[in-house]
Amino acid sequence: MDKFIEQLPFFTPEHRTLAADMESFVGLEIEPRAIEERDVDTRLREYVEVLAKAGALPYAVATPGARLDVRALCLIREALAYSSALADVAFVMQGLGTYAISQAAPEHVRDFWLSRAVAGKAVAAFALTEPDAGSDVAAIKTTATRDGDAYVIDGRKRFISNAGVADFYTVFARSGADANGRALLSAFVVSAKMPGFSVVERTAMIAAHPIGEIEFKGCRVPAQDMVGGAGDGFLLAMRTLDTFRASVGAAACGMARRALHEAMRYATARRQFGRLLSEHQLIQEKLADMITELDAARLLVYRAAHLQDTGTARVTREASEAKLYATEAACRIIDNAVQIHGGAGLVRGSVVERLYRDVRALRIYEGTSEIQKLIIASQLLKEQ
Repeated sequence: MDKFIEQLPFFTPEHRTLAADMESFVGLEIEPRAIEERDVDTRLREYVEVLAKAGALPYAVATPGARLDVRALCLIREALAYSSALADVAFVMQGLGTYAISQAAPEHVRDFWLSRAVAGKAVAAFALTEPDAGSDVAAIKTTATRDGDAYVIDGRKRFISNAGVADFYTVFARSGADANGRALLSAFVVSAKMPGFSVVERTAMIAAHPIGEIEFKGCRVPAQDMVGGAGDGFLLAMRTLDTFRASVGAAACGMARRALHEAMRYATARRQFGRLLSEHQLIQEKLADMITELDAARLLVYRAAHLQDTGTARVTREASEAKLYATEAACRIIDNAVQIHGGAGLVRGSVVERLYRDVRALRIYEGTSEIQKLIIASQLLKEQ
């Protein structure tokens, strides 16, 4: 990727080879497609197929019984996001949508969906968020009621990435209550072809992103398609988000690194007041801030990834720090890149304009910046 990766002690030789291979792959296969923002569904499926052919999807789709290589996951997300946020979504959703399945689904269910996901033959989705339940997962209203050898699912899910594109969804629903009356969440694999399942709305976002609202009306799911046991859903959802959280920061770093490169290219070519922009001290100040924040963000991301791969304890605080700082810093870096470009940075379709739209969601999904701060403080106080 660049000298930064070579300078860090966090990686094995295999990781460095992977980073170099991904840089070449992205330049050849992703960058030529990145500018096109029409027909998002078709392009996402194309990305999934291309990533499968390149052998990248096994780094997102966990192997049962084996630990996911989070450093590799982060390296690939950073490389993809440098060029295309949609390619990054195509890659990571195969992992988010299958992680719980890899950990706890019955063997025949697990093997069927994981093999199809890793081969790029089936697109995955992770269905947790609802109209009234975002950060507050306990507020989920979708229900799963036992009826003989099946569960009947009723409810709606909102802001579901890959809605309308995915072939299967890992769905979280209330399946009962514990002795204290608290809701028990369970997870299920739901095929997009099941009766009672429908996509009710495709949501237009500021960036090219396949997302929407799905509905379940008397959707009968075989009991054997439950992932884990009854009531395991909350733990599986949190485990999934914990595993992938640092990689959101990696994607932010990829976008920020591209913005810095675009800003430097423009500043060393554009003249104002008889001098290159890069010769003006205020532009130099911006570039200095951008590279410093980028380096700090990448250090936090790859520290968290290294600890996840090599440690035995959960790294909740470190992953949240990485996600929080990298996404917030990336927004500042990209905003500075647009400012350096001036009016040219506002032109629809320019690289920095696209990055400006793409990066904004990262401070919200998989736990907002505000939620990350609460997690960090909570973990810090527990350590006293």
